[in-house]
Amino acid sequence: MADDRSVISVAVQALAERAVEATRTLTRGGEGIDEHQVVVERVAYAATEARVIAELARAPEPMAAAARVAAAELAAAIPYRLAPIAPLLGLHDLAYDAQTTAAIAAGIAPVAVEEIGATAMAAEGRLLWPLDEILTEVRANVRAFAEREIIPHAERIHHHDELVPERFISEMAKLGYFGLAIPEKYGGHELGNLAMILTTEELSRGSLAAAGSLITRPEILAKALIAGGTEEQKQHWLPRLASGEVMAAISVTEPNVGSDVASVACSAHAADGGYTITGAKAWCTFAGRADVIALLARTDPDLSKGARGLTLFIVDKPRFDGHEFTATQPGGGTLTGKADRTPGYRGMHSFTLSFDTWFVPGAQLVGGAEGLGRGFALQMAGFAAGRLQTGGRACGLTAAALEHTSRYVAERKQFGRAIGEYGLTRYHLGRMASRLTAARAITYAAATAMDADERRASPLAAMAKLFACDVAVEVTQLGQLLHGGWGYAEEYPISRYVADAQVLPIFEGVKPILTLKVIGRSLLSR
Repeated sequence: MADDRSVISVAVQALAERAVEATRTLTRGGEGIDEHQVVVERVAYAATEARVIAELARAPEPMAAAARVAAAELAAAIPYRLAPIAPLLGLHDLAYDAQTTAAIAAGIAPVAVEEIGATAMAAEGRLLWPLDEILTEVRANVRAFAEREIIPHAERIHHHDELVPERFISEMAKLGYFGLAIPEKYGGHELGNLAMILTTEELSRGSLAAAGSLITRPEILAKALIAGGTEEQKQHWLPRLASGEVMAAISVTEPNVGSDVASVACSAHAADGGYTITGAKAWCTFAGRADVIALLARTDPDLSKGARGLTLFIVDKPRFDGHEFTATQPGGGTLTGKADRTPGYRGMHSFTLSFDTWFVPGAQLVGGAEGLGRGFALQMAGFAAGRLQTGGRACGLTAAALEHTSRYVAERKQFGRAIGEYGLTRYHLGRMASRLTAARAITYAAATAMDADERRASPLAAMAKLFACDVAVEVTQLGQLLHGGWGYAEEYPISRYVADAQVLPIFEGVKPILTLKVIGRSLLSR
């Protein structure tokens, strides 16, 4: 089995490298990405799939059968992904050799996929990745917490568009979930990124919106502080983030500025003892309940400086319940927020904000005097962690869909038999399980790589986010189809999973920009 995966991986890597090298030449080392966006997008995605296959080749033995199916399916699709752009790249032969072709054919054979589906159904979809003793305990403890505290309330929160219950936050704080990747000397547990990802995954399995995203925003701010905060700022903020005493929101996007972060217009003007913030922000998730907002603002009015004119601030604010709020400072500064209605991802709530001369102490400029104009770089350091976490969130949502669908098809009877007994149902279930295996393979690999070198692993985290989020969309929708008409009914959780999954390819880097400007650029500029 491992040999088949290795054969496939070697052939796919060779094809992907040819495509990347040809694209590097076409785009002049990445300088001409925008002149060849379709080419770069397809090559970057193919390179991502090639990396997924490489990680599947290293998957532990209990996951080997599902990994083989996933690797074969991805490998079979890559030539078709590259075919429309092959003439532009001078790739005249996209075919694999006979040995690779045979390995792919064996992996995608219906009987092989159906076997994975039958295994998944027998296990009620609970296909757990083998881990060491400590990480196994971390996963088991978080899963038990989610099943006890989160899952019983998840449907109600979604249906009634409620806020995240305060109990969730306090219990997660007691269990140390907010400090998993924060160094011990700053009050964290320093268990590493894989422990953090496993925690995120299990919380997201319970509810993406009401639990799975709670540790993402503190993690983004913590990474930015670790990357460039002053020692005083680290000592002040990191223990409070690790303990859950301070909950954070992240504010970068504006009503007219999305992925083009360098064009941020919300401004920060020097004032006595600090700065005043004026401008609008959009899609600031958890802004109502948050104690602080990590806000990217323009400190240099010269727009030609782009990202070099941006600075990161930690903005204090009062806590608010509900979907709208207004805060006023003694000096006259105001902050208003209104939650935007969304079809899914309910619980966290994303706000449109308006700042009017809102005062921020100078001590809360991240990095102090040296942080002036470095906000973009510090925010990107945080976003790498956010993308990795989003890969974990996607895995959790995918796992939930697989588990619920596995149980449903075993119980639902049509034409005198459980629908799970039909070959096509088992085939679809097998594809769901193999895709989850692939998403976990690259996400766990990215987490491990970030423990070794976060900066070098940043492109891999982006790949994990890209791939795992697409898997979540695909698997939740396939699960919905296997539920038939009941998959569209709100009384079954699968409809919530489908609605929640739609946001995953959008936030923490919308898919086209992530593919072109992060993954594509990292591949082509080497």
